[in-house]
Amino acid sequence: MNTISKTLALMLLVLAMPAAAAASDDPLDSSQWRYMLRQYFPDAKVVFDDRVQVVAPDYAEDSLATPVQVRAEGLEDVERVLVLADHSPINPVLDYYPVRAAPAIGFHFKVQQATPIRAAMRTADGTWHVGGVWVDAEGGGCTAPSVGSASPLWESRLGEVEGRLWARGDRSQRLKFRVVHPMDTGLAAGIPAFFIRSVTVSDADGRTLARLEPDEPVAENPVFALDLKHAGAVTVEGRDNNGNVFSARIPAPAS
Repeated sequence: MNTISKTLALMLLVLAMPAAAAASDDPLDSSQWRYMLRQYFPDAKVVFDDRVQVVAPDYAEDSLATPVQVRAEGLEDVERVLVLADHSPINPVLDYYPVRAAPAIGFHFKVQQATPIRAAMRTADGTWHVGGVWVDAEGGGCTAPSVGSASPLWESRLGEVEGRLWARGDRSQRLKFRVVHPMDTGLAAGIPAFFIRSVTVSDADGRTLARLEPDEPVAENPVFALDLKHAGAVTVEGRDNNGNVFSARIPAPAS
């Protein structure tokens, strides 16, 4: 092959590469997926995996609080769960570390516009396993002010925690808890970002069972549901982005 032929062949190969990358096999066919790959999974192995399940309504009736459940069936050694919304002005929704818990979490989030909502689960080998669904919406959830920010009572209740545990077989419990907090995104005019930044669930000996890092799109007064690999009382502790802290002990379920 002469020099000109080699040059032409190389040019054709280079031109073909973006076309192959564009056909990224995204089952949700999102225009943002290539950006999401570069932004949140640089240099990582990413695979679409039917074992990663995201359950959410087809249409968000309440753009300020749309329910979503994330879980994995048969996927072992999950160390981190990252929830993302492709078309949100704030893509990260929540980061979850199921230290001694199942890779499953339920919560509500704000929907700005129709978007894929995805869960990416990183296993011990460093691979990200991705699943997701489309959620349609009229939108505006991320740019609307919270209800609590307009109430004179919210400061007196800020950080209140209510929770309950349910036994789910041997050495396993379902934890559901609610934290009073406005969870403002900072995208509503004149209202700065004000949201819960971290939550730790621990046992009576102080050992971490699960860690949460909510982002601004999590709904106001967030409710979280977790499946713990633990029996007995737990403590829920957290901090928001302004340094306010909260803590509550949730007793074991009655036998």
